[in-house]
Amino acid sequence: MPPPADIVKVAIEWPGAFPKLMEIDQKKPLSSVIKEVCEGWSLGNHENFALQHADVTNFYITEKNRNEIKNGAILLLTSSPAQTAKQLHERIQSSSMDVKLEALKDLANSSRDITFAQEFINLDGISLLTQMVESGTERYQKLQKIMKPCFGDMLSFTLTAFVELMDHGIVSWDTFSVAFIKKIASYVNKSAMDVAVLQRSLAILESMVLNSHDLYQKVAQEITIGQLIPHLQGGDQDIQTYTIAVINALFLKAPAEKRQLDLEDNVNILDCPLTEMANVLAQKQLRSIILSNVIRSNRSINSEMAHQLYVLQVLTFNLLEDRMMTMMDPQDQAQRDIIFELRRIAFDVECEPNNSGSIEKRKSMYTRDYKKLGFINHVNPAVDFTQIPPGMLALDNMLYFAKHQQDAYIRIVLENSSREDKHECPFGRSSIELTKMLCEILKVGELPSETCPDFHPMFFIHDRSFEEFFCICIQLLNKTWKEMRATSEDFNKVMQVVKEQIMRALNTKPNSLDQFKSKLQNLSYTEILKIRQSERMNQEDFQSRPILELREKIQPEIMELIKQQRLNRLCEGTCFRKISSRRRQDKFWYCRLSPNHKVLHYGDLEESPQGEVAHDSLQEKLPVADIKAIVTGKDCPHMKEKGALKQNKTWKGDGFGTAKEVLELAFSILYESDEYLNFIAPDKNEYCVWTDGLNALLGKEMASDRTKSDLDTLLSMEMKLRLLDLENIQIPEAPPPIPKEPSNYDFVYDCN
Repeated sequence: MPPPADIVKVAIEWPGAFPKLMEIDQKKPLSSVIKEVCEGWSLGNHENFALQHADVTNFYITEKNRNEIKNGAILLLTSSPAQTAKQLHERIQSSSMDVKLEALKDLANSSRDITFAQEFINLDGISLLTQMVESGTERYQKLQKIMKPCFGDMLSFTLTAFVELMDHGIVSWDTFSVAFIKKIASYVNKSAMDVAVLQRSLAILESMVLNSHDLYQKVAQEITIGQLIPHLQGGDQDIQTYTIAVINALFLKAPAEKRQLDLEDNVNILDCPLTEMANVLAQKQLRSIILSNVIRSNRSINSEMAHQLYVLQVLTFNLLEDRMMTMMDPQDQAQRDIIFELRRIAFDVECEPNNSGSIEKRKSMYTRDYKKLGFINHVNPAVDFTQIPPGMLALDNMLYFAKHQQDAYIRIVLENSSREDKHECPFGRSSIELTKMLCEILKVGELPSETCPDFHPMFFIHDRSFEEFFCICIQLLNKTWKEMRATSEDFNKVMQVVKEQIMRALNTKPNSLDQFKSKLQNLSYTEILKIRQSERMNQEDFQSRPILELREKIQPEIMELIKQQRLNRLCEGTCFRKISSRRRQDKFWYCRLSPNHKVLHYGDLEESPQGEVAHDSLQEKLPVADIKAIVTGKDCPHMKEKGALKQNKTWKGDGFGTAKEVLELAFSILYESDEYLNFIAPDKNEYCVWTDGLNALLGKEMASDRTKSDLDTLLSMEMKLRLLDLENIQIPEAPPPIPKEPSNYDFVYDCN
């Protein structure tokens, strides 16, 4: 007979004594259980004791989390959170530096537990830590001079404890003084600083900016770009990542007026405060430093660095939003002069002929030239730029192309003006639509995603990367127009082909604009047709009855193959991030299925593993037979909790468009009496693999998008292999008729 569900068998340790095996009744109050344990070792004052998990976390067991105790768990009897917090609060104020150092180390480790953190914060522990950072003591300063490594460790533990305590969201970031901000900033501004101290200082500054509008201005005033550049030039990728994260956070929170881009300003970048973010990002020096020390370094770029570079890329392109959303005023002479400049460069008109001929003749001449330039409104082309997007950004791109690639510009205009009207590629209209398309591709004006690592190295190479990108693409459009022998009616078709060419080239992640241009050369219209035909063949769905019957016969075999692949992936296991409110937690746990498909093994890890994690090193087990159901998305308990999505927004930035993404990666396992094991998959692929595998274990249908895609791919391949011998043979819609039965069966084959 199985034991009652409310009884768990555990081992409890007490320093200096043999562990005890005992049964815990989950219906009894936790205080009664602790009292019983204390009496077993003849310990009084049971209210001063508590139970902890005897694993790497050492988290306290409370009434809220006691249901996480599993059979066979090892627990530790220890001082209560209140007692421990009080003792550490006293020890970190000790006059002995050794005692203080050890206490701060213990505090940094214990602060990860929210139960302890609450007790320590109740003792005004946060204020004590900030005072220690702000002022310090003479002993601190003496220790810094005499025992510099110890001072670095002490400060590192202090800042680590501070970060861990603030991570729980109990205390508001708005409560900190200017002196504290200045002190943290001073650690960032020092040329030689302990790596751990620098890393945590950068993390604190980033969190301040992201979580408090008031602190943004104070932090921005304390740091200049010149003080951050040495951290980008260093060899530590984590420091580089945190540094770029600070720049991104400041830029993201900057008021709109601080983001205006002025590439003509010659500001000294080293003295530029981070409130002037546009000048910072527009300067060649910062871009070249990131390019040479981060993107082109010998180290591979990890996912967090890739994400921060993606955020920086998006924020840089978002500087164009103002021009993109600005309509041209057809009556503004200064803006109309820009259009005249395009005409002057194209047709070598030196100046506006105010006195040459009648007004009607001049109008006729302008109309003729503007038609050759490909504007929709030949009389007043300024009207073409009243559409937003792309607004004035399209005109900026056209003028840049005309000035910086003058020969190519003149060739395109004259080439098209010499064609028949219906075959000319209208440069003006094409430039406006192409600019709009490029803004859509690069998501200009949108907030960065919190998880996307999709940055393009080529956009960090040139100071005017968007304009250079446009110059390449407008020449591609003209080339594709000629290859398609397009007419004016085919304009939208040409734009679709050009978009496909650009997207396919971008997906190869070219390292430079020249590589991007080379990729486009290999993606001619003929090549696009071949690719489309190949993809169409791969996705072709034969509709004849014999083919459909064959597909139905093969499908169960393919589904079984997919099922085995999913279960094999579950046996290999996956590393998941701990659910937390911090953007970078560096806390992981691992889950994998046993080879016999009967047990899920899982447990916490101190760092991300390089390969598979052995079953023996995973402390927790969950029998597959105990699983009741799999829930996903907003039905998951960790997505229903108040503020869960708000907290998840702080993982990788301060964007607002990715709560949906987090929701799409969440799933939970329901087992026993309404207990859950909660997951957030690292990506969509892992989400599909795990939900499919778990559903397969429960005998349910695998319904993910990945399963549908795999089924279509494998089924299509299998069908083509089986039908190879029938190539160029017409398959009838219906099977041949069955002959009538013979009148009699009195016939035999004579073998002689």
